Amino acid sequence: MNFRDFLLLFGVCLVWGLNIVLTRWVVADMNIPPLFFAAVRFAGVALFLIPFLRPVPDKLFTLLLISVMIGSLNFALLFMGLRSAEASAVAVTGQLGVPISTLMSMAFLGETIGWRRGLGIMLSFAGVVLIAFDPSSFQISVGLMFVVGSAFIGSFGGILMKKMPPLTGLQVQAWVGLFSFAPLFAVSFLWERGQVDAYIHGGWPVWLASLFAIAGVSIFGHGAFYTLIKKYDVSMLSPLTLMTPIWGVVFGVALLNEPVSPRLLMGAVIALAGVFMIAVRQNTRLPEAALGRKAGAGDS
Repeated sequence: MNFRDFLLLFGVCLVWGLNIVLTRWVVADMNIPPLFFAAVRFAGVALFLIPFLRPVPDKLFTLLLISVMIGSLNFALLFMGLRSAEASAVAVTGQLGVPISTLMSMAFLGETIGWRRGLGIMLSFAGVVLIAFDPSSFQISVGLMFVVGSAFIGSFGGILMKKMPPLTGLQVQAWVGLFSFAPLFAVSFLWERGQVDAYIHGGWPVWLASLFAIAGVSIFGHGAFYTLIKKYDVSMLSPLTLMTPIWGVVFGVALLNEPVSPRLLMGAVIALAGVFMIAVRQNTRLPEAALGRKAGAGDS
C-alpha cells in the first residue's frame, strides 16, 4: 500500500473511532434519544445521496431486508448500547462483527476454517466477555449486550449481501439510508419521548455531530473505504482497520474522561489479537467477513 492510501485509511479509521465517541456523547451526555438520533442520521444520508439511488438495483426486496439488518436494527441496538456503555468498551466489543461474520460464513456459505482462525474466534469472544462481565458484582453490561446483538444482526446482513448484484459503497449507503430512517422514526415516536425538543435544544454541537456522522462517516469514510477495497486485498486492509477501536479508546479517554481499567486493557488486547488472527487468514466464501460491519453500513 502506498503512503497516500495508508494516510487515507488512517483518516477513515480516525473518523470511525471519533464517531463512536461523539455518538456516545450525544445519546448519553446530551440525552438525545438513540433511536431518534439514528433516524436523523439515516434521513440525512438518504438526502445527501439521492443521486446514488439510480439506477434502481435488482432484488429490491432483498436490499430492503439487508437495510433492516445493517441499517435500522443494527444501529438502533448500537446506539442504545452506547447510551449505557462506555465508548471505549463499545469500540472493542463492536469488533465481534469479524468473528461473527466468519461463523456465519461457515454456517450459511460452507466456509471452512483452520485452527488459527478458530483460536482467533475464541480469543475475540473471551476478550469481550472479560470486558463485559464484572466479577466483583457478577453483572454483565447490558449496554455491551446491545452492541453484541448489533454485531450479530449486522453480520447476518453481510451474508444477505452476497445475494445482491455488485453495488458501489455509496449506492449501499443511499439505499440503506432510504429504507432505514422511516422505521426508526416510527419506533422512536412510539417508544421515546421528547426527542424533537431534546434535539432542537441540543443546539449546534448536536447538529454538528449529526453532520459529521452523515458527511464524515457515511459519505467520506465509507466512500473512501470502498475505493481502497477496490485497490487492495481484504487481507491487507482488514488488520489495518483495527486502528478504529484503538482510536475509539483514545478518544473515549481524551474527550469523555472514560477510565481505562486493567480489565478493559486486558480484554481489548485479547479480543483484538483474536480479530487480527481472523483478519489475516483468507476467507474464500466471504472475504468481507474479515472487515465485520465495515463492509455494510459501517462501524458506527
